[in-house]
Amino acid sequence: MTLTESLTLMQALLYGVSQLWWSGRRFGAGLTLLLILTALLISSSPMLLLATLTAVGSLALLQQLRPGLLQSEPRINNLRSGCQHLLALSLFLVAIQYTINSLMLKAGVTPWIGRPDVVDAFLPIAGGIELKAIATLGLWDQTHPAAAVMLAVVLLTGLLCKRAFCGWACPLGLAGEYLYRLRKRFIKREFMPPAWLDWPLRMLKYLLLAALLYIVLGMPSMGIPGYLESNYHKIADLKMALFFITPGLITLACFGLILAIVAWRRQGFCRYLCPYGALLGLLSFLSPLKIRRAPEHCLIESKGMKCDKCTRACPAGIIVHTKNTVHSDECQACMRCVAACPKKAALGFGLSRNHFWSAKSVMLLVLGLLFLLPLIAYTSGFWESQTPDAVRMQLLQMIDYVGH
Repeated sequence: MTLTESLTLMQALLYGVSQLWWSGRRFGAGLTLLLILTALLISSSPMLLLATLTAVGSLALLQQLRPGLLQSEPRINNLRSGCQHLLALSLFLVAIQYTINSLMLKAGVTPWIGRPDVVDAFLPIAGGIELKAIATLGLWDQTHPAAAVMLAVVLLTGLLCKRAFCGWACPLGLAGEYLYRLRKRFIKREFMPPAWLDWPLRMLKYLLLAALLYIVLGMPSMGIPGYLESNYHKIADLKMALFFITPGLITLACFGLILAIVAWRRQGFCRYLCPYGALLGLLSFLSPLKIRRAPEHCLIESKGMKCDKCTRACPAGIIVHTKNTVHSDECQACMRCVAACPKKAALGFGLSRNHFWSAKSVMLLVLGLLFLLPLIAYTSGFWESQTPDAVRMQLLQMIDYVGH
């Protein structure tokens, strides 16, 4: 695990420990800290130890410079935005590190900077095939093991807290939000599709999901070992990177269409094209945590007032103010509707309308899943790729001739 990955992981987990401690959840804080210490002992990794000490120092410095900041309860939208931006910054640093590593391999030089294995999260097909290999053959891939780990983590977030990964962590959603805002600065008007067109467009992401599932589920189990040992699989991440940095004319046209959709409608990519969002949307129906409305506290029933602030705040266009429970597959658990509600007891995200979770609790659950499980995978030896740099270097020289 590289320094960038280790520092991000430990910073997130130790921040979670501090938040659990200050919120009175001492058992949860102690258990998480025990898991971190156990991981440090098992791994005996100097990089992980250095990252832990750095994270402790940064949190102590923050507490010294801004007393009480770690104990405070930030506004929902500020907390979510901060979480998204910090995770996006971490991925940006990972991208720089990965680029340097790849360029050195391309130049035929042994990289002095390690390859961050978290980039395997962008190989969903490989991750799906690896999970199938584990389930049907008991075979654990050693080339891109982080792909299976991160796919399992994201799926688990969907089962537990709806599409909170989309609302709190996904960098593509954040980039889309900025592109939409940029368009709004020059063209104020909204261009919402009619209802009869919106529904078929929403089905596009499910068609893309079906295509991905066909590839994964359609591969015979007996053919999986051969694929996992293939040259293509060993440099699947480099093939993916090459696809994006050297696109053809058709690919550029597709990218242009995607950018137009993202700028045209808020969360356009999430709503119409993202297969990850489609999969999480299906899993989210099983999630016990949902946006719930308590009618006895809502201004509509309790005061007879006309209030739809929650609905107007929802970026997915979900009609919230007339529902007691939001079951929609488009709900990203972003809690913008909760932030907009003038009555705190009337709307929340939780197990029931009498048991709402705070935004900080939702964020800690997402961060815990995103970082604690990879830490366990790392200490278990199921995170780092075992493909030598020399092999990747050799295959990179003939990457155009390496096929499926």
